[in-house]
Amino acid sequence: MTVPDVGSRIATGISWAVAGGLAAWAAARVTAADRVRRIEAPVAPLLSFTPLAAAAAPAATLTLGLARRRGPAATAALAAAALAVVMRPRAARRTQPAASGPVLRVLTVNLLCGRADAEAVVALVRRTGADVLFLQELTGDAVTRLKQAGLGDLMPQKAPGLRGRSRGSGIYSRFPLSDGPPLVPVHAAQPTAVLELPGGEVVELVCVHPHPPKPPWSRGVARWRQELAVLPPPGELPRVLAGDFNATLDHAVFRSVLRLGYADAALQTGKALTPTWGPAGRPALITIDHVLVDRRCAVLASAVHAVPGSDHRAVYAEVRLPGQ
Repeated sequence: MTVPDVGSRIATGISWAVAGGLAAWAAARVTAADRVRRIEAPVAPLLSFTPLAAAAAPAATLTLGLARRRGPAATAALAAAALAVVMRPRAARRTQPAASGPVLRVLTVNLLCGRADAEAVVALVRRTGADVLFLQELTGDAVTRLKQAGLGDLMPQKAPGLRGRSRGSGIYSRFPLSDGPPLVPVHAAQPTAVLELPGGEVVELVCVHPHPPKPPWSRGVARWRQELAVLPPPGELPRVLAGDFNATLDHAVFRSVLRLGYADAALQTGKALTPTWGPAGRPALITIDHVLVDRRCAVLASAVHAVPGSDHRAVYAEVRLPGQ
């Protein structure tokens, strides 16, 4: 066998590996393979990066086509088309219900074990005019620094749940809070509260932070799935779930939460491709932080904001409540 033949076989193998990988990724997403218990451990974490695979697929198709690798190029093109169908709705704004109630402004931030810049968080609350702040990975030290930065002046009401470095959470509010229906205990604190607005409208709030679906060789994925499954559906009162879900729209279990009767604020405004998490100090890669609202609510706006000191971006949503 000549050297050119060896090189050609290697190139063919690489071409098929790229095309086959994209095809397998698209198939896993379209068939919701993360529901299959035997393979959920490796599949669920990988599916978090589906938007990146979707972005890479057209470039791979073009490269394979230019290299005259017809079979791999055709396979990659089919995968690219399937992933594009999945991604396209995330960039389109959706028609909202005719809600007539007051506007509620919500902000959620993962503090990275309390290390996020407290003054930056409080400045973001001021800038957005948030009525409610959901915090994950809230520590006792972070509570103190947020108070020193003036959060108590803006949001005197709070429902904290402190459990250590990464397991604490809290809800802060401009308006009165009372105890909400408790959830089944999970890995991290997921405090609930009932918010009463000045006009008398009442909203139920849940700060969400399930166990992450990692590492693949542990029971982390099963635990993550079980903890997302305890989230309650909307009831008579409108409900807002906000926080670090450790899940994306490409996870079947997260889509199951939406089917309970919730709308993802970013998806409603055509901004669901904006990532919210990445290694500290580097660009964000995946979208795991969400604001979910009762489908009777109208989502008016949503945005993602960088937070110094945290590996998560803050997620903001402006929502009009259903009304009486």
